[in-house]
Amino acid sequence: MLHDRVLVSQSDEAGERKSGGGIVIPATASVGRRLSWGAVVAIGAHVRQVGLGDRVLFDPEDLAEVELQSKDFLLMRERDIHAVGEERDTAGSGTGLYL
Repeated sequence: MLHDRVLVSQSDEAGERKSGGGIVIPATASVGRRLSWGAVVAIGAHVRQVGLGDRVLFDPEDLAEVELQSKDFLLMRERDIHAVGEERDTAGSGTGLYL
């Protein structure tokens, strides 16, 4: 990877999902602009805020798709990443991510 580029493997969230109230939302449902989560698999030399393996939030609409070894990845600049999610560092106080 060169400069400030980041290669991301997109999460498999394309199927049905549930709302907070338990309502099943089909994969074909149209939702406005939806951001996606993915895992960073490669970074360029000038990337400062993101590391390998970080879970990142981004807008998948305007990004370049790349196929490597029959797997699909997204190529983006570091500035296209909206947030980085990390595991909480507290012992036993729940699970999940924080931004």
